[in-house]
Amino acid sequence: MGRWEPNARGRLAQAAFELYGERGYEQTTVAEIAKRAGLTERTFFRHFADKREVLFAGSEILQESLVRAVVDAHESAAPIDAVTAALETVGSVLMDREFSRRRQKVIDSTAELRERELIKLAALASAVADALRRRGVPDLAASLTAEAGVAVFKVAFERWIAGTDEKDLSELIREAIDELKAVTAG
Repeated sequence: MGRWEPNARGRLAQAAFELYGERGYEQTTVAEIAKRAGLTERTFFRHFADKREVLFAGSEILQESLVRAVVDAHESAAPIDAVTAALETVGSVLMDREFSRRRQKVIDSTAELRERELIKLAALASAVADALRRRGVPDLAASLTAEAGVAVFKVAFERWIAGTDEKDLSELIREAIDELKAVTAG
């Protein structure tokens, strides 16, 4: 290996995405990712638990941000409005549509990764439900609101990466929540 260079984590992620795009996720090894990044496998495992986690890095930060935004929402906010505001805040952070498209393409190509994404979304819904309970929202309402919020996020995210218009993710989240409210209004 050559002289130390900064940003090992970023270089590993870039190498992984390049290789996933060139060879496919399943055909790419950790050794190849490390070599492409000019690092060792040991360095890879200091930054990522496995090659899947390259695709899901940052999910803890997303979850923490959502939970914090739900907990910090104005006390008079209805549960769905607290979740919507939290989702819009997080949506404004995700701005690299092309990166998100490439990431999702890799995830969609493999059942193992699709399953991992569903597990991450379920954990996100659980964390948001817990945040709502801390706000005093009853258990059933907290669970339903959190699951609905994650579904809204998922649908808006899919529209965002598929879209070619100028709408940002926050706008699409707002549209999706407005549609959900419209279809559930009696």
